Amino acid sequence: MIETERDQFNPVCAQDINRGGFKIDIEDLERWTARIYDAIAVGYIVNTTGDRLPLTEEGGADLLGNVIESSSLTPNRQLYGELMNQGHILISLAHDPENRFLESYGVMGDGAVAMRDPIFYRWHAHVWDLMRAYKDKLPGYEPTQLAFPGVRVLGVEVRTDGHDKANELHTYWQASDLELSRGLDFSPRRPIFARLTHLQHRPFAYHIRVESDAAAARDAYVRVFMAPTLDERGSTMQFNDQRHLMVEMDKFHVILEPGVNTLQRRSSASSVTIPFERTFRNLDANRPAGGRALDEFTFCGCGLPQHMLVPRGTEAGLPHQLFVMVTDYAQDRVDQVLEGTCLDAPSLCGVFAGRYPDRRPMGFPFDRRPAHDRVASLRDFLTANMFVQRVTVRFRDAVEALVRNTTRFGPTKGTVKVTHFDPSPASGSVKRDHLSVPPIDYA
Repeated sequence: MIETERDQFNPVCAQDINRGGFKIDIEDLERWTARIYDAIAVGYIVNTTGDRLPLTEEGGADLLGNVIESSSLTPNRQLYGELMNQGHILISLAHDPENRFLESYGVMGDGAVAMRDPIFYRWHAHVWDLMRAYKDKLPGYEPTQLAFPGVRVLGVEVRTDGHDKANELHTYWQASDLELSRGLDFSPRRPIFARLTHLQHRPFAYHIRVESDAAAARDAYVRVFMAPTLDERGSTMQFNDQRHLMVEMDKFHVILEPGVNTLQRRSSASSVTIPFERTFRNLDANRPAGGRALDEFTFCGCGLPQHMLVPRGTEAGLPHQLFVMVTDYAQDRVDQVLEGTCLDAPSLCGVFAGRYPDRRPMGFPFDRRPAHDRVASLRDFLTANMFVQRVTVRFRDAVEALVRNTTRFGPTKGTVKVTHFDPSPASGSVKRDHLSVPPIDYA
């Protein structure tokens, strides 16, 4: 069932859309899904001329992606439909499928805000099930495909700023100020600030010890993942379940000198995140008129917000496993000339106007099952170039106010003053129960 703003207390079910000749049938989505599963089972896609396009190990994921998310690259839209796009639209119009109330589409119909609807994740999990079925048809990774001969990871430690105990990550609530006048339709238009309470984590760094027995320096790729240790019942997860919950935290290139190397990497340099200011940037400021420049401007907004890198955890401490793998950069690198300036989150977004900057699949080495069924736990999976460290994510249920420099949002002259009448202390933090923060005036 799908709950909309108009039907907060009367949840609605997805149903066929028929709005003035615009139609989407649920049966179409079911039929397209079945046909894609059939294609995965037989190992090929049929194009419009009847040719069979094999879902190979190298290019199969790209081909399947072009089928699921229809575009000009789709090999046979008539046969496989537009599953991803039409699903978004059907869900976004579920509150008024026949246009009786003349309501517009919900947030699922707008790519810029679709992630704000909880059902976005249910729908994308359904789509991911298709990709998982394809991955499970591929041969499992052999130890030789995972190893990096001559390289051994000796140890991994996580150190959080301001905390003496190693291998603990700390999260809390943070109150940040945003300029929202661009979204308000009234005049005269003056800067309007709102306070957003969001999850945040203390900055931290990885400290990784790697040994290389080569006589000369070697280029390497360091891959960092993290996943919860226990399932919803409090039991230790089996590897085949845990690998699907592995979240890539970072990936970076290093040069390994002969002998033991100590690598340090700050959390703020993560290859999957972008800074707070880019997440909430002014889309009208310095916006190109069109063409390639506008494409790059849009691409610059891609990336996981830096403050969402670490899961919330619990006040008692939620156990996780941090996985580090070092691979051969000579085999993994993609030779290309990088364009543009937004290269913060290549692991998640790729690079502008280029190929994905890693010859390994996204999610490697957890995107496919291991070749041997005897791998029951993450430690059974390890080779010498891997290491697992236990980490604890501790959550502090309090709000800390962060007064961001308002000049980042533009001129402050004529700013509307926002004052919180709250008896909270002028510094420090307040309990999450209050959600209010120290009073602030904007001049």
